Amino acid sequence: MMELQVYSTVIIGSGPAGLTAALYAARAELKPVVIAGQNPGGQLMQTTEVENFPGFPEGILGPELMANMTKQVERFGAELKQENVVAADFSKQPLVVKTDKTEYRAKTVIIATGADANWLNLPSEQRLRGKGVSACATCDGFFFKGKDVIVAGGGDSAMEEANFLTKFAKTVTIVHRRPEFRASKIMLKRAQDNPKIKFVADATIVEVVGENSVSGVKVKYNQSGTEEVLSAQGLFVAIGHTPAAKIFAAAGVAVDQKGYITVSNHTHTNIDGVFVAGDVNDPRYRQAVTAAGMGCMAALDVEKYLAERE
Repeated sequence: MMELQVYSTVIIGSGPAGLTAALYAARAELKPVVIAGQNPGGQLMQTTEVENFPGFPEGILGPELMANMTKQVERFGAELKQENVVAADFSKQPLVVKTDKTEYRAKTVIIATGADANWLNLPSEQRLRGKGVSACATCDGFFFKGKDVIVAGGGDSAMEEANFLTKFAKTVTIVHRRPEFRASKIMLKRAQDNPKIKFVADATIVEVVGENSVSGVKVKYNQSGTEEVLSAQGLFVAIGHTPAAKIFAAAGVAVDQKGYITVSNHTHTNIDGVFVAGDVNDPRYRQAVTAAGMGCMAALDVEKYLAERE
């Protein structure tokens, strides 16, 4: 039986964190393998215009940015695999990452699988994503100057998104499906004190209205059962994110109460040789540039880790 190759590092994920880690690892001649998934590129593949990534004064399309990053890492010799990780065994060296096609053995692993925004799961919402429907106010709020927007959610993130959006939007309406908001008192009061923010509670969003762009949101009032279309040019869904960490938690990687991978030292996880970068570790910032920065950090930490053991 032929012995499987042991790689210096395997990087799981091909968003800004994974590809930046791959770039630094490749330039350090670690010959990284990037398990990109069947749909490479991360959340930026669903983003239209990116105007807050340094170096692009005119902005750049999300898919174009990820294509450029992919070309850059391949130029330095990183190997990208369009495979999905299905399991991992981090109980001993070499570390084992199993995909839907094969398995990889490595001295180190960088987990950069990101976090997926939770959506309302409406066909109209999915159809209009990037056309007025967003899950990131800091990414897309600028495009809604002088417009009316709706924020779906009732927690701290919804209040935070709504307050941020008032910098640009004419009005912001928070729609929550429960009678009571679950946001902390201080965050709720901050939103209530903002004259641009209105509230619609105990109402469920049943449809996003519009053909090629958002023109309104249809809500159903839970008590009466009546429906109404609220006029708006944008819908921001702020009902949380789900980190893509379940497979690694099952392999013993420590996660917090919300499922985000925690670090014991810089980008090191609790398991020797396993590192983390990007949104799978970061519930706070969730920006392409911060994810890329963490990818750089993880690759440098891997390089140092390997050097110390050789």
